[in-house]
Amino acid sequence: MRPPLIAHVVQHFGMGGLENGVVNLLNHMPADRYRHAVVCLDGYTDFRHRLQRDDVQFFALNKQPGKDFGLYGRLFRLLRELRPDLLHTRNLSTLEGQFVAAAAGVRARVHGEHGRDVFDLHGKNRKYNLLRKLARPLVHHYIAVSKDLANWLEHTVGADPQRITQIYNGVDSFRFHPRREERTLIGPNGFMSGNELLIGSVGRMAQVKDYPNLVRAFLRLLELAPEARVRARLVILGEGEARAACLALLKQANAEQLAWLPGSRDDIADMMRRFDVFALSSLGEGISNTILEAMACGLPVVATAVGGNSELVDEHLTGTLVPPADPEAMAQAFLTYYEDNALVRSHGAAGRAKIEARFSMEAMVRGYMGVYDAVLGI
Repeated sequence: MRPPLIAHVVQHFGMGGLENGVVNLLNHMPADRYRHAVVCLDGYTDFRHRLQRDDVQFFALNKQPGKDFGLYGRLFRLLRELRPDLLHTRNLSTLEGQFVAAAAGVRARVHGEHGRDVFDLHGKNRKYNLLRKLARPLVHHYIAVSKDLANWLEHTVGADPQRITQIYNGVDSFRFHPRREERTLIGPNGFMSGNELLIGSVGRMAQVKDYPNLVRAFLRLLELAPEARVRARLVILGEGEARAACLALLKQANAEQLAWLPGSRDDIADMMRRFDVFALSSLGEGISNTILEAMACGLPVVATAVGGNSELVDEHLTGTLVPPADPEAMAQAFLTYYEDNALVRSHGAAGRAKIEARFSMEAMVRGYMGVYDAVLGI
């Protein structure tokens, strides 16, 4: 008997935390338990090659800009052709897939919440919540990646708490591990000499990540400690609309040579090990994969106190939480680490210990398989 087929519906499969979570899940799930197909409403990129298995099919429905009513017909026909045993939609942008799946006869349906975007940071938009409530009878089970999102599903969306499972993202603590040797230099010629404090960040440079305020915090650090121009450096790995604004801010402050924004990279784990401090300036988060990966690499984390970040970062133990859109507070946190190398090491070590104890890949996979099995009645 063939294993059940799960159709994972996403908006777009490119570099991002949600997509990275799908990659991790499918790479670590036993191949004989389920078959998988990834349905992308927009399309997919070479990011799909991070899957370490060749039995996962990808489908692009090529959604047109704006309201593309033909999308629902294309999704319906694909589901009728694939005949998946279970459909798993993720986030608001794919939620309408629940209506299509019900019409197409998909008998088991799961919806995951991974975080909200800048247009609805706190999940209070009445129009979007009406859609969520209309879809509620069709969703057999919800998965939330943070306690914050699980509470919101229960108290705002009105989902039955018995049908909500909170599962933290897991991190590959073998791939992401602390630096074991002397750091090699990165960046263009002259960017580093070897004894710098490297403040790093990784992610899509989208509006919700608020990277311009990370740059402002770094520039404020240079004002608070002018000697930091010699020893402090900023690295942002990722691509997106905010990159140009960040480069403009650095140029205006005559600090271009103190920061490196190379765009997207395929060697994230190796690059993270070169950092000393990890920074996340988001206006909203579900559970940040990059925070988990940074902690696994033994880095202290300076992050905004939004979404699930406070569930990951233990204040004064593994890092520092600051208010969103507050570059002054973030700069003060940077200054604390700039002045105290011992604190950098102790917070980083505590973060690595927390990952090993609570955020294993195995625990995440067990959680998802438990939900899939229960919904399928296996």
